[in-house]
Amino acid sequence: MSVKMIGIGIEGESEKIVRSVLRSHCAARTVCYCCPGVLPGEIEVAVREDPHPEEALIRDLYLGNIHAAVRGTLPANATLAALKRMSGVDRLERAALLETEKGTRFLLAPVGVDEGWTVQEKVSLVRRAESMARFIGLSGGVAILSGGRLGDAGRHPRVDESMAQAELVARLTGARHFQILIEEAVKQCSVILAPDGISGNLIFRTLTFLGSGHGHGAPVLNIDRIFVDTSRASPEYVDALHLADSLSIR
Repeated sequence: MSVKMIGIGIEGESEKIVRSVLRSHCAARTVCYCCPGVLPGEIEVAVREDPHPEEALIRDLYLGNIHAAVRGTLPANATLAALKRMSGVDRLERAALLETEKGTRFLLAPVGVDEGWTVQEKVSLVRRAESMARFIGLSGGVAILSGGRLGDAGRHPRVDESMAQAELVARLTGARHFQILIEEAVKQCSVILAPDGISGNLIFRTLTFLGSGHGHGAPVLNIDRIFVDTSRASPEYVDALHLADSLSIR
């Protein structure tokens, strides 16, 4: 296809998805994937109906019918399971593109609660996130976070383990261990590696849903297709569509 097509999934809150599509600069090239009858017939967007829209979205992505996909409001478990199965990977690596209230952008990983728990997984996330950061024009370094300051050693075994892992990952990747000082890390680095998937998910949700920050979506880093993961709690998906569109030119 000469025209770059984008797919976005709908399970609930269809008005939010349609509004985002129509507000995006790629509205004419976006297809909404949903169950039959979810959207009215007179809707102003292209629709692909299927009893299993998450399967249809990922299948079309791998068949080349669309060039990029955004999860939208499709359920995470079913959609990501389909993505893992069709991509042939046993786990997914994601990094969320976040923006602070003052406009500072950075990639945060891991953002899935099952991601980034071992040194090997952390090293892989750092290297892939670095490559993604360069592609989207972020020029800072990589910050590795841990559960405390170095002076906190001995206060709790989990804190000690977190700092030891962070020191090792920093040495293996050439990154810098910022300890627990995320506020300093964001000033200097464009990739932030959280201590684990739980804390990464909490950082993301705190910044975007409680604070004044903004999330642009979380590209999957370790597959050969463009898939931008999103939260169903997001107020809109315009930026996720734009991110998917920009990544599809790679």
